[in-house]
This record gives sequence, C-alpha cells and structure tokens, in this order.
Amino acid sequence: MFAVIFRTVILYFLVFVVMRIMGKRQIGQLQPYELVVVIMISALAAIPMEDISIPLVNSIVPILILLSFQVIVSILSVKFAPVRALLCGKPSIVIENGRINETELGNLRVNINDLLEQLRLAGYPNLSDVEFAIMETNGELSVIPKSQKRPLNPEDINLPTNYEGLCYSLIVDGHVDSQNLRSVGLNENWLKTELSKFGINDFKEVFLASLDTDGKLFYQRKQQSSG
Repeated sequence: MFAVIFRTVILYFLVFVVMRIMGKRQIGQLQPYELVVVIMISALAAIPMEDISIPLVNSIVPILILLSFQVIVSILSVKFAPVRALLCGKPSIVIENGRINETELGNLRVNINDLLEQLRLAGYPNLSDVEFAIMETNGELSVIPKSQKRPLNPEDINLPTNYEGLCYSLIVDGHVDSQNLRSVGLNENWLKTELSKFGINDFKEVFLASLDTDGKLFYQRKQQSSG
C-alpha cells in the first residue's frame, strides 16, 4: 500500500509540473498536438499506479520525453508559420457575408444543427444577425455580427468614458494581499484605517475587500457561524 501511495504522490507532482510548463490553456483551448500529449501523459501516469510491478522510471522517462517534444513543437509553431499550419490547421470561415459555407461545413464534418447550437451558445440565436463565423483551430466558433446587430459602444455615439483599470483584491478570506497593496501604493495601516470606518477592527472579519481604479473600497464581512 505504501508503494502505491508513494507512486501516486510522485506522479501527481510530476504531471502537475508538466501541465504547468505546458501552459495555462484549458482543455477546450488545446491544439490537436497538445491534446495528444495530454492524453498520452495521463495514460502513462495511470499505468504504474495500477501495477506496482512496472518500474516507476518507465513512466517518468516517457512523460519527460513528451514534455520536451511538446515544448520543442510549440517553439517551432511560434517561429515558423508552415509548421503552425501543419500542426494546428487553419481557421475555417463557415459563415461568410451572412451565408453558410456548405462546402467548408462538409470539410469540417459539422452539420447545420451543430453550427446553430454553437451560434446560440455564442449569443446569436438568429442566423440572420451573423455576418461572419469562423471555426478556430481549437474548435471554438468566433462570431462577427452584422454591424446593425452589434452591441452599442460609447464610441458609436461619441460618448467620453473614464479609464477603467484592474480591480485589486486587498483581502481574501481574512488574509491581506500585501503584493496588491504595494501595487496600488498603499499599506496595511491605510487599509486598517479605512475598515475601521465601517466598524471593522480585524482583517479576519473580512471575507473580501477590493479597490477599484476610482479608489473606492468594496468590502464584505464574513458570515457569522450559527454554531
């Protein structure tokens, strides 16, 4: 039993490190060659956990080889467009100038019901509102609506707007984020003074506190346990 636990812990951290090195993209955003690497790594990690007679190195070495291969291929795909096109393919225009491209749908083996479903998920239930739709290399559908159907922007009516930057979390579940405080040029003394105006004298009472670009402090107290 100890051997199984030891193998599981080792492989967990190995796969975790490998996934971190590969990047932050979600499964649905992976390119085909990246998805193949993920599937193979998961299979290689599972085999020695199920059968302790298989040496652990028989799994670790192939996983590291796959990681190296993935990193090399990613670098090549960034630097060379032909390699990127070969590995990832090219985006396909499935709706062009408001008309469905039947030939492209056939090449992608996507039926009209699947296309309509993806349009609804993108927020366009009416096909007549769509000017272009592009099937990206990761399988996601990018939709460009007709100019009359796009949401109204302040720029469209020449409405001036103020700058909007990031909202910084200063306290999360009772713990002060010192790095974010430094980023906005403040310190814990300032935060303590501001919270005291609302009757809060301990950071641990705060579930969330954040600061927006206008300098407004938002806070929410922790719920008091009834127990």
